[in-house]
Amino acid sequence: MNILADVDLSRSASSMAICPVLSVQPTRALVDEKFKIAVRNLHPEQEVTLHSLHQSEDKDYWEAFGHYTSDENGTVSVTEYASMGGTYTGVEPMGLLWSMRPVPGSRHGLRLRKRDVMSPMVVNISIFSGHLTQGFSEKDALSTVVTERWYLAPGVQRVDVREQGVKGTLFIPPGPGPFPAVLDMWGGGGGLVEYRAALLASHGFVTMALEYLSPEEERTPNLETEYFEIAYHILQSHPQVCPDRVAALGLSFGTSVTLTMAAYSKTAQPRCCVCISGSHVHPINKSLFEVFEHMKRNMLKARIDENNHVIWRDVILPIPTEPDMKVDVGQIKCPVLIVIGQDDQNWATVESTEDIQQMMERSGNGHLLTVLSYPGAGHLIEPPYTPHVRFSNFITQQQRQKVLMLWGGQTKPHADAQEDSWNKILLFLHTHLHQDTPPAARL
Repeated sequence: MNILADVDLSRSASSMAICPVLSVQPTRALVDEKFKIAVRNLHPEQEVTLHSLHQSEDKDYWEAFGHYTSDENGTVSVTEYASMGGTYTGVEPMGLLWSMRPVPGSRHGLRLRKRDVMSPMVVNISIFSGHLTQGFSEKDALSTVVTERWYLAPGVQRVDVREQGVKGTLFIPPGPGPFPAVLDMWGGGGGLVEYRAALLASHGFVTMALEYLSPEEERTPNLETEYFEIAYHILQSHPQVCPDRVAALGLSFGTSVTLTMAAYSKTAQPRCCVCISGSHVHPINKSLFEVFEHMKRNMLKARIDENNHVIWRDVILPIPTEPDMKVDVGQIKCPVLIVIGQDDQNWATVESTEDIQQMMERSGNGHLLTVLSYPGAGHLIEPPYTPHVRFSNFITQQQRQKVLMLWGGQTKPHADAQEDSWNKILLFLHTHLHQDTPPAARL
């Protein structure tokens, strides 16, 4: 018997049985917090794939993956090492989140959005042997860590608002208060969208997510500016709110509402405004019904591309010169932050912003305007690390018709825009609503 040979074989088998150790820190965090992913106890120069998997509330699976090679010590650090392939490349600590996409074979036109903010997004981070591109569910992971991504920090209260005809949700930070506040308005998709408001409350702002375009058609048509003023006053008069430190934030059509309020309202006057991917172009002093009727007439300008994706950006072009067709932003007296993507295919935000800048400069209030304009970003500029979707299913407000809406954007520059703009939005709100900048929220 060759004892030395048996010893060598034993050592070889032992070395092949090394168990990789996968570390994700923190495993429980707010959605805008970064995590650190590292793997140790690999073989030197070992090829591995890091993979993320999330099942949405609609039961659809989303995944991302990156290809890595361990160093001479058998380690991989995602914050330091580059992915050489997969859904993202390069040194991208959060690539396993922002590059997520529906798994092969999924339904068409999906968009990942959180409905129940009282529960976390659960994301499984796994490591596989080799550089894989598909079939992850059919293979055994070397190691898996379960992570939780929250929009709601511990102690934040969620309160339904059903008052004076207003429908919304109030999120109140923990502590004695009073706090600065934000009225949060989404766009033409309608419904009550809470996740951004929950995240803002996690950063110290009492935030009301406001529903104003309802899936119930009979609730929408006759809404006037008064509806938004009532909502503003409900928020402003809350005992946990500093009444002179209230901001308005709108995305897409919510920008039109925000700018209208800031320019014309005598009773609801925001301390500052944040406008994301929107325009000042719409008939003024009209009900929402009249505004949407005007938009419907202009829908002949909409285009459909070769992939059957609907493009709306031409609907408001050319930017009108008639005073009654756009908000007189020259009357705004508070700081305004505008965030736009230069590849926005849904709305003419670049042209609108240029006109807003010119109007405010001519009126002498140009110093109140700050513009963040991002090359390669699309329309849906969300909180950081939200997966980018270039197009998705959309129900039109006017005809209640399901279409594939082209939002625009390229994944990597769009992800960069989301991270950069969110940090600057928070800084802008803190600067104009806080006397002292509070510490960043963490779980």
